[in-house]
Amino acid sequence: MPREPEKYKNDSSPGESGFGERFYRGRIGTGRFHSFTVSCRDSDLWIGIDEKSFLPGMVRFAREQLVDVRNMLEEYIRKCPVFKSSFIPVDVLEDDPEIVKTMCRAAVLAGTGPMAAVAGAFSEYIGNALQKEFSIQEIVVENGGDIYVNLKQDMFLSVYAGRSPLSGKIGIEIPHHYTPLGICTSAGRVGPSVSFGRADAVMIAACDTALADAYATAFGNEVKTADDIQLVIEKINLKGEIHSALIICEGKLGGCGQFALKPCR
Repeated sequence: MPREPEKYKNDSSPGESGFGERFYRGRIGTGRFHSFTVSCRDSDLWIGIDEKSFLPGMVRFAREQLVDVRNMLEEYIRKCPVFKSSFIPVDVLEDDPEIVKTMCRAAVLAGTGPMAAVAGAFSEYIGNALQKEFSIQEIVVENGGDIYVNLKQDMFLSVYAGRSPLSGKIGIEIPHHYTPLGICTSAGRVGPSVSFGRADAVMIAACDTALADAYATAFGNEVKTADDIQLVIEKINLKGEIHSALIICEGKLGGCGQFALKPCR
């Protein structure tokens, strides 16, 4: 049986990601955050900071952190090409970079290759770096649909599902006391990432953003038709580290977990 294909969510230039213009970013916490974007080669991140905490120096700092983590990962891949090409988990060594260890841990739990966790890992890495450097009340870091959040108040997040009639019509209410956490979405019909599935969206919220990313890919691979939704939801329910999930395929949806599913207002 084929396993998870290489998935590097930023393998395209900003604005050419397969999502086209990332208009969905404007829907994240409208009016609540001071937002900015940082990019490095083909990585393009949207970052939202609560208005009271935002400082102009955060923009430069975030970009420097993105450059550093990209360079770190690319140097590691030059030394260990299998890390990028593997469809299954790979071994990690004690002296490997922390970003590599993070991705490998997620891959082991989800049963994917480590690159299935790259976008989520980057989101959380940048989010944590900003919080260590600055005093921040709330932060959102979005990287190609994979989101790290740390909140003081609850937040509603709608799910983008391409051309599905349910796209932007349904979402989850994120209780602030569950954060920090990751909310990641994989799709078989949208975006540049290779998927064996045909879901319009498989969204996973988990305690770790890299893990949410890897699980979104793993379970997304299993959704070929709407008939698969219930079986995949049952499998997701067995994963204690997953807080909530939502699957959209062929105009139908399924969900599970602690977070309330709500229609968009």
